[in-house]
Amino acid sequence: MADTIEDIRPEPLAQALSERYLAYALSTITQRALPDARDGLKPVHRRLLHAMRELGLRPDAGFKKCARVVGDVIGKFHPHGDQAVYDALVRLAQDFAVRYPLVEGQGNFGNVDGDNPAAMRYTEARLTELAQALLDGLDEDAVDFRATYDGEDREPIVLPAAFPNLLANGANGIAVGMATSIPPHNLGELCGAVEALIRTPTMRDDTLLKHVKGPDFPTGGIIVDDPASIAEAYRSGRGSFRVRARWRREEGARGTYQIVVDQIPYQVQKAKLIERIAELIEQKKMPLLDDVRDESAEDIRIVLVPKSRTVEPEILMEQLFRQSDLESRVPLNMNVLDNGLVPRVMSLKDVLQAFINHRRTVLERRTTHRLEKIAARLDILEGYLVVYLDLDKVIHIIRTEDEPKPKLIKAFKLTETQAEAILNMRLRSLRKLEEMEIRREHSALSKERKELTRLLGSETLKSDRLIEEIRAIDAKFGQKTKLGKRRTQFAKAADLAAIQAVAEEVVALETAVEREPITVVCSQKGWLRALKGHQEQNDAVKYREGDRERFWIHAETTDKLMLFATDGRFFTLDCSKLPGGRGNGEPIRSFIDLPPEADLVAMFVHIPGRKLLLAQTSGHGFITAEDDAVAMKRSGKQVMNVPVDQEAVVCRAVEGDSVAAVGENRKLLIFPLGEVPEMARGRGVLLQRYRDGGLMDATVFVLKAGLKDQNNRNWSATELKDWRGQRAQAGRLPPKGFAKSGKFA
Repeated sequence: MADTIEDIRPEPLAQALSERYLAYALSTITQRALPDARDGLKPVHRRLLHAMRELGLRPDAGFKKCARVVGDVIGKFHPHGDQAVYDALVRLAQDFAVRYPLVEGQGNFGNVDGDNPAAMRYTEARLTELAQALLDGLDEDAVDFRATYDGEDREPIVLPAAFPNLLANGANGIAVGMATSIPPHNLGELCGAVEALIRTPTMRDDTLLKHVKGPDFPTGGIIVDDPASIAEAYRSGRGSFRVRARWRREEGARGTYQIVVDQIPYQVQKAKLIERIAELIEQKKMPLLDDVRDESAEDIRIVLVPKSRTVEPEILMEQLFRQSDLESRVPLNMNVLDNGLVPRVMSLKDVLQAFINHRRTVLERRTTHRLEKIAARLDILEGYLVVYLDLDKVIHIIRTEDEPKPKLIKAFKLTETQAEAILNMRLRSLRKLEEMEIRREHSALSKERKELTRLLGSETLKSDRLIEEIRAIDAKFGQKTKLGKRRTQFAKAADLAAIQAVAEEVVALETAVEREPITVVCSQKGWLRALKGHQEQNDAVKYREGDRERFWIHAETTDKLMLFATDGRFFTLDCSKLPGGRGNGEPIRSFIDLPPEADLVAMFVHIPGRKLLLAQTSGHGFITAEDDAVAMKRSGKQVMNVPVDQEAVVCRAVEGDSVAAVGENRKLLIFPLGEVPEMARGRGVLLQRYRDGGLMDATVFVLKAGLKDQNNRNWSATELKDWRGQRAQAGRLPPKGFAKSGKFA
């Protein structure tokens, strides 16, 4: 006990937490979530493939139970949960999840509907030929090995990787503070890009895009992004791709038709997709669609039945694309481990160059390893050729000497290795024909050594060899094969224009609202309703017990209603969809995700082009464009960064040349509007300084026209001259007669 107490070391809690959290974060980034740019694999996938190779699960061998594979992976290489390892194994075998499966499965490995695979004790697996291509060279010192977690075995740090697997199969992962999302690509196109980049290392990104057109998803679909946005995504390493389901019109009897969807977007579960479409029909959000049926067998076949034969299929599909997962966005974030160590976002060229550099290193190491093997074999062959000149003497030494090895070395000037090989030689090898074979092998190996030595000394020859290797991969798995044929297509320029035109037509149909005047009423406790017509405030409008009026706004059904909350978020509601005036209305939180601790600061009709002054209790504020604050989603849009102990309190239209700020200490300050910056998001700058308390109110006004307080008294510029100063000053008590509330009109 005394020893334990003596070992206690004082350490600041912040330092202890930061050091340990940093260690955890780095471990997550490098050992779990992010793939290596060289072989495109995370540690769990690399260990799976290596373990299967160790088990002899080659493409031409038999299958073994997945439970056996998972057990070996956990026991030898990857000390994590068996279910996590099995899930990784299953994904490598799903042809709808990875473009080029690295594992061949036997049994139930799940399906595109989202059904789970069978338990690992029922399923079997072995490597595919593509996985074998990733592993080729492990026995030839192509890569470095390291000790496993228990020190009993060794595992490869990276695989030799004969093809650019990172882009071919893609990757997804979430680490600490960073994530990666790389969609799969066509291997044939990647091989062409790699060959072009080897020939011209200074090649520009735009030239590379002549080979790599875009992602190639295992489930097909159609990419409807324009070439410029695709090019920019690959140049920066960040972006997204808009993928739509592929559909066709199928004619029926008497002029009727139905729409058949035969390809759906990547990573969309078919069962949930159909369930969502059926839900839209039930909720009457798809007035043009009558029914949806799943007629899929091995191939996908989703049948959509329109309400009538007069319905335009393009408009019907555009509505479905907007409201269901028949269209989805696939993100691109090529955040990977450069050289297995440093996480960074790479461009398409960077990723391909990292692969080429890795393959060049692998080629050099395999060549050096082969040269060492040749040198060892030639040494033995040369010893054989020496003794063949006097076999009788060799036999005599072996028969008569107790220790023949030293005598052989001395008599024929042999090395230790040569003498050992001669002593281990079989008698049948002493025939004349064997001597001819040895001389032939010696000649062939000498020639190979000469060629390999030339290869190591020439960068041009290395490049030629790399091109030969990538061409062999292309011939075996490229676009001329069934597996390598491109599945995802691209919308043509004319099609993109047509899609845009139909989208605008659908928007016009969906947003066609009759323009009528309404009065928006919101109570103190957040109950919202819309009365017909423009009504003045009156006692006829009733509220719930203990509640009272707060916001009373004249608007029209075509307007957008904007709300600003104390947590710094803006929300936007469509006035045509507000609850009617009967009863007490509906709670505002049923329309927006407003936290319980937050409240509304302002509610107003959106006016395009207007600017707003935002401020919080700490006295910080800035000007923002109202157009940038519009957010037609429940979660709203964070515009002002508000600390936990502060609240947003001001949201006023910018109409004037001066800003007036008043604090809870009742001190007033007036300064020029030009001293307040315009920002899209942030905390802002200090408008007024306080020793105690914080900001109570602020407004923008025209100095010459005067400032109105909450009592509607107008204070002229002359009366306010003593309160004019610069931003961030403390101000002074307002003039006598100023509204007791301290607020402005």
